[in-house]
Amino acid sequence: MIRHLWLIFSQTATVCLGVWFVVATVKPEWLARTPPPAVAPAPPAADGAVPKPPAVAEAGPVADTGRPAGSYSEAARRAMPAVVNIFTSKEVKMPQHPFMNDPLFRHFFGKDRDGRGRGEARRSNSLGSGVIVSAQGYVLTNYHVIESADEIEVLLSDNRKAQAKIVGGDPETDLAVIKIDLPNIPAIVFGKPESARVGDVVLAIGNPYGVGQTVTLGIVSALGRSQLGISTFENFIQTDAAINPGNSGGALVDANGHLLGINTAIYSRTGASAGIGFAIPANMARQVMDQIISSGAVTRGFIGIEPQEITADLAESFKLPRNQGVLVAGVIRNGPADRAGVKPGDVLVEVEGTPVRDPSQMLNLIAQLTPGSNGRLKVMRKGEAVDMTVTVGKRPRPQRSGRDAQE
Repeated sequence: MIRHLWLIFSQTATVCLGVWFVVATVKPEWLARTPPPAVAPAPPAADGAVPKPPAVAEAGPVADTGRPAGSYSEAARRAMPAVVNIFTSKEVKMPQHPFMNDPLFRHFFGKDRDGRGRGEARRSNSLGSGVIVSAQGYVLTNYHVIESADEIEVLLSDNRKAQAKIVGGDPETDLAVIKIDLPNIPAIVFGKPESARVGDVVLAIGNPYGVGQTVTLGIVSALGRSQLGISTFENFIQTDAAINPGNSGGALVDANGHLLGINTAIYSRTGASAGIGFAIPANMARQVMDQIISSGAVTRGFIGIEPQEITADLAESFKLPRNQGVLVAGVIRNGPADRAGVKPGDVLVEVEGTPVRDPSQMLNLIAQLTPGSNGRLKVMRKGEAVDMTVTVGKRPRPQRSGRDAQE
């Protein structure tokens, strides 16, 4: 019985499906949907007034036009007006070939492609960036940006231009201060690089390749980078925000648009950004800037020792409790350390109560001492701790000019 009913059902379904297929093929309009019934017009009003059309439904809420979460446009807006482009030029005399003394040789080979005589002076142009740090027109930048420049022109983000004069420079940190004279100058707000952490979002602002003011995004990749050979005093913030030639002297800012550092150098084999850039911390830059503005130069402490890094083997041989301190490899005769009793072979472990980790940090600690003051040192000598007091001297000015390392 059930089999008989199933057979009838299947045959009926097959026939219906066949009929629907024929109708859909031959008379598809038969299957069109019936239009909705027309709405009857509203009856006329008793007073003969024209009836109002049916009310239209109110529009829903307007979509939020605010910036998406994760945008750093506000930080960029705060910092960009204080970041400037710097254009410098200087006179460079090209070397002259000794055969130029021969009139015949000079007649045929005495001109270059520009029509200038070989050996004649010409102008060399370069570019960089800077950060306005006060409404009085002081601009912080890298020393190598303005080194030996005869003319310095500053371009603000609002397209105003001004000639700048050099206030002073410090090649040992690769920092310099220049000054412009314009009204209503925007100044950046200093941040707190000592509170920065690896992974914090940062923006790099500058003038890469001279294309104009540019903002790039990255994070703090590392803190306290030193012994890179970029400058004498190093305590760099490392970032992967794209930094290219022309960014030197520009700003590294935090997510609030506050200055964290001055972009200084990159690690690259091609000259373009490889994701490893270095910035001088803003607190270190501010200390240098304040001294340059007040006295035109930077004064640092000096005790006259030649440090050597302590390895694990040396730490074991000198019976140090842990791998710390620096070995005194040499002492300048009649220098502050020599007069205080420091001897070659001593291990300097503390400066003013602060443990010494390596030669770079030791150099920074001693440089912070005030010349003429008494500094407290602790050294390890033959396994025993010895406390000493040294009269701090004034660090001599560097003999070199500019940086040894290339950006």
